[in-house]
Amino acid sequence: MKTILINCSPKKRFCASAYFLSLQRLFVGGEKVSERLRTPADHERILGQLRDAQAVVFCLPLYVDGIPSHVLPFLEKMETFCRENGLAPSVYCIANNGFIEGRQNEPLMQVFENFCARAGLAWGGGVGIGGGVMLNVTRILFVVQVGLLALNTVLSVVNTGNWFSQDAWLNFGENALLLLFFNLGVLFYLVQMGRAITRCAHFGKKYTRIMLPSFVFILFADIFFVIVSVFEGGLFRGWLAKKDYDVDAAISSGATRRTW
Repeated sequence: MKTILINCSPKKRFCASAYFLSLQRLFVGGEKVSERLRTPADHERILGQLRDAQAVVFCLPLYVDGIPSHVLPFLEKMETFCRENGLAPSVYCIANNGFIEGRQNEPLMQVFENFCARAGLAWGGGVGIGGGVMLNVTRILFVVQVGLLALNTVLSVVNTGNWFSQDAWLNFGENALLLLFFNLGVLFYLVQMGRAITRCAHFGKKYTRIMLPSFVFILFADIFFVIVSVFEGGLFRGWLAKKDYDVDAAISSGATRRTW
């Protein structure tokens, strides 16, 4: 049993898709191959992995109620490649968006469902996740909490000679449980879909979100995007790097030719 897990985010690093795909990988059995799909240079390498794969998991963000444009040319090539080689892997999808409602990903799910119907592939279903950006931040906060715990432990040893600082561990435990709670809906469905992927079974479409009240989410989202606006998108979203998009290159590569 071989599963290909494809991160389709156009971002180079710190993307929510990489986070969710790393979680899904934990719950899938058998051989697992992780791939990145960002440019046409990635197409042939990924298609080569399809030859002996039983399942393919696409993880990607919602862009304008659809899939990122650079994914469309690959799906077109994948359809042709699978037909020519008699391949029929089961296809699954993990979609995330910045809105709090996971069901906002429904149009993206329909694109993949229609793609499978046209290409003669088995549509396995997927998970639509709301609040993906904020959930991605929780993993960064967890790393920060681990760092603070290590720092407090060192300070405790220096000051008292005690390796176990009860206050530090209690604070770490409380914060870790809170971050885990935010991710409960995602973990619940990814565990279930992992089992379905391992069996190449149909999972269906499920939708979840960050476990946070809407009014709290909106408040923090507003603050976040005000900060992003101040830094012209360079901080957090762009990670201090501007991105250039070549429209002519996208058109010539076929990114706008087909929608399913």
